[in-house]
Amino acid sequence: MKLSRRRFLHLAAGATVLPAFSRIVRAQTYPTRPVRWIVGYPPAGATDIAARLIGQWLSDRLGQPFVIENRPGASGNIGTEAVVNAPPDGYTLLLVNAGNAINATLYEKLKYNLIRDIAPVAGIIRVPLVMQVNPSVPVKTVPEFITYAKANPGKLNMASAGNGTPQHVSGELFKIMAGVNMTHVPYRGSAPALTDLLGGQVQVVFDTTLASIEYIRAGRLRPLAVTTATRLEALPEIPTVSDFLPGYEASGWYGVGVPKNTPTEIVDKLNKEINAALANPKMKAQLADLGGMVLALSPAEFGKLIADETEKWRKVIRAANIKPE
Repeated sequence: MKLSRRRFLHLAAGATVLPAFSRIVRAQTYPTRPVRWIVGYPPAGATDIAARLIGQWLSDRLGQPFVIENRPGASGNIGTEAVVNAPPDGYTLLLVNAGNAINATLYEKLKYNLIRDIAPVAGIIRVPLVMQVNPSVPVKTVPEFITYAKANPGKLNMASAGNGTPQHVSGELFKIMAGVNMTHVPYRGSAPALTDLLGGQVQVVFDTTLASIEYIRAGRLRPLAVTTATRLEALPEIPTVSDFLPGYEASGWYGVGVPKNTPTEIVDKLNKEINAALANPKMKAQLADLGGMVLALSPAEFGKLIADETEKWRKVIRAANIKPE
């Protein structure tokens, strides 16, 4: 049977519209079953808590459980790889963080490419670090610290939560920009690094406000500066490192990603709901308790943040010759 030209064009147009209509309907009904959100770190840490706060909000708003699944190991690479290999249907999310941007260069043989294989959805929070010293170190400002470090090359120990952590690379960036030589002492986490800082075995650390603010408030550690571009509400009297080293900025951050080729309509729906959470006063207060500054970004803006951070830490890791533990 021969089709008339008009009938053929009508059917062809309908065939074109159907996939788009199907995608819209799928996004409108999403989710229809539980969503798993993979966090590449153990439970009870700041990354895990942030994911659970946002996950509960999404569960309440979208009517399906957003289940946090902790997949620790290899600095978050195990969890990331699991999401990369998941179906791109919106039912597997990734807690993307600064460690992902660092790992892109730190690990030479990853089985994925973060920027290529993970689609950005939304930023959650930026986590400032504080440059802090043991009170026995005879300095009270960043310029004084730089002068003291240059007068004692290699004699100051800089602790971190481990090789390639945000705390480590933030310190290495400072060393490069300030032109100072300090000995890096890696620990397995912030707690033992701060313990030795308190005891005077190491002299300086760049660590999160969440981990160290109580020691600062008690006068047991001396803050010199915060690493973000702006001052912190929790420590308003403390200047930024960039006040003395223009262009310096370093921080941790968390956000949400999904496997590449996840439908745009689903990405946009998740972004809308996450940003609604970030605008909620109660949620903002809870995230502030984690030492975080809200990041309410579009998928494109969050993608740019990931790309910019990946490039920045690539340069630092190569210049400092940082290797994974």
